[in-house]
Amino acid sequence: MQTQNVFKVGMAVLLTLTLAACASSDTEDMGDADTGMTTSSSTSGGSASSSGVDTNGGLSAAQMRERDNALAMTVFYFEFDRSDLSAEARAALVHHANYLKENPSRRYRLEGHADERGTREYNLALGERRAQAVERYLQVQGVSSNQLETISYGEENPVDPGTTEAAYARNRRVEIH
Repeated sequence: MQTQNVFKVGMAVLLTLTLAACASSDTEDMGDADTGMTTSSSTSGGSASSSGVDTNGGLSAAQMRERDNALAMTVFYFEFDRSDLSAEARAALVHHANYLKENPSRRYRLEGHADERGTREYNLALGERRAQAVERYLQVQGVSSNQLETISYGEENPVDPGTTEAAYARNRRVEIH
């Protein structure tokens, strides 16, 4: 449990540093077709005025950073044998929902994953429940079901092949593509 918290804090710090380094970039969607990883940043153009409010929806610079940080979060982690969303995941998914509502032609593929513990069939079902939890949360926020697709890979695509609790924690996830 403590290892998971340290990992989460480390990932949050890494994400913050990465976003700070890329803050001058104004891209709509950076995807890598080879890896399938998608990181969304600014959803539309707009520059900040001297009052700290941009021309994009009246968001302040701090609100824009919060939105961009949330949109950059495309991997959501789960506790062992659970498919409920953390408070952090729900907060980020609100921004993803707003992005999808503002961009009705965009689609998300929600890929559910599990660690290797359990049977293949159980892990496929668990990965599906996790992907559906994200899907349901986005739909409750007003996202059209036509914009969402879920798939489960179960234990088949681990990001960490290790057999430690930290490795298992990294494999219990939903990825947005």
